[in-house]
Amino acid sequence: MTDTTTYHDQFTAHKAAVLVPTYNNAKTLEAVLRDVLSYTTHVIVVNDGSTDNTTTILDTFPQIQRVEYIANRGKGIALRRGFRFAVDQGYEYVITMDADGQHFASDLPVLLEKLNTEPKAIVIGARNLQQENMPGKNTFANKFSNFWFYVETGLKAPDTQSGYRLYPVHAMRKMRFWCTKYEFEIEVLVRSAWKGVKIDWAPIKVYYPPAEERVSHFRPFRDFSRISVLNTVLVFITFLYIKPRDFIRFLFKAESWRMMWYEHVLNKEETNARKALSVGFGIFMGIVPIWGFQMVTAMALAVLFRLNKALVFMFCHISLPPMIPFVIFASFATGKIWIKDGSILPPLTSDLSLDMITQNLFQYLTGAVTLAIVAGLLASLVVYIMLSIFRKDPVKQVS
Repeated sequence: MTDTTTYHDQFTAHKAAVLVPTYNNAKTLEAVLRDVLSYTTHVIVVNDGSTDNTTTILDTFPQIQRVEYIANRGKGIALRRGFRFAVDQGYEYVITMDADGQHFASDLPVLLEKLNTEPKAIVIGARNLQQENMPGKNTFANKFSNFWFYVETGLKAPDTQSGYRLYPVHAMRKMRFWCTKYEFEIEVLVRSAWKGVKIDWAPIKVYYPPAEERVSHFRPFRDFSRISVLNTVLVFITFLYIKPRDFIRFLFKAESWRMMWYEHVLNKEETNARKALSVGFGIFMGIVPIWGFQMVTAMALAVLFRLNKALVFMFCHISLPPMIPFVIFASFATGKIWIKDGSILPPLTSDLSLDMITQNLFQYLTGAVTLAIVAGLLASLVVYIMLSIFRKDPVKQVS
């Protein structure tokens, strides 16, 4: 039997509430609310413009707090307005639950317990995606979402689509979001991770009724299209801003250099040759003239050829913005080898422009490719020699 007083006191002590967004869930809403109220009366329901008898059901629960509006705006707006309302009421955390009966209130203590160890984290209730009655499309969509979440944040996640979540809303109160529908739940994870908010996981149960009894407001084509557009935008931001930003921050931390040296240069069980190739390949990809796609291509090929991804990523940043004028100048200088007549050597000043590159494109391209190859090979050779001197090769030790 549930110890209502104990859990309610914990919600009160943590300044936490349960947030339930709902749209036309009259068949299941009453049972969900009774289940939640057996744990706490700190309950907020956001009525997202329901047209069924949701309002009548909510009237029978005077102890709950309500946010209501007439027009249906989507789950993202419902959650955002619920977050704002919770902060205004003095709550610091909310646990979101779906109103369709899939989530169990008995898992509330599982998420609440996380506040004792991870008070600043977003905690996702991870479902068992292999259980009976799990819709096949849900499994595919979740794997798809987990993959792009990893690309955008570098974090591996078991379930990025679960709506059963603990949010530190007080810490997130200054964040501004874009999305209004289901894709909001992806945006909030990715952008929170970018800001350094920890994303954690806790196992939960989930109930999927038989197909003929399921009620879903997810519109496969429209909502999947919106999610795809969002992931496209997030990937571009990741590689054009987030990764370079994180790398610059990395460079200014002494512990980062120690970690890179001991974990990726000295201690990992990789051959000296593979490490040297990883460094050389990173420099090659940083110079080769495919601006905007260097990092994406470098990481994809590093995975394909099983190179040291950390080293490839690090040395690919030879083309960081402060270095770009020097790389372009060196490319033009190298291109003079191939272009005898009409070649130029641009000034290494602010006068170096895109028009100058366009007008002498062939010299730049041939020079950049040549420079990338030569610099990559030389870097590989130098790193291999240094590693051979300062580090025992695991392959030679075994032999």
